[in-house]
Amino acid sequence: MEGERIGIITIIYDHHYTGVMESLAEIQHSFRNEINTSMHIHMTDKYCMEIVVVNGDIAEIRDLTERIMRLKGVEHVKLTSTANGEDFKEPGHTHDHPHTH
Repeated sequence: MEGERIGIITIIYDHHYTGVMESLAEIQHSFRNEINTSMHIHMTDKYCMEIVVVNGDIAEIRDLTERIMRLKGVEHVKLTSTANGEDFKEPGHTHDHPHTH
């Protein structure tokens, strides 16, 4: 897989683990061109979830995901992505009409 992708990275981590929140923020700042937004969810007294919306070159998005996976205190990381822009082709669907959302 190569090219431009859009998707989400789901991260679950132990927020009591020393430095994990700072490390996550540092990594995310390094990839600000690929990150559109993020959401922080308090799951339990111990665990938090971050949902990071990404858009850009899949190689950069994979690098971001792998850096997060290597952090101590991170319990789970999952990248879900799909083609974006002109690369997105829905079977049997042409784009010769406007969409109203």
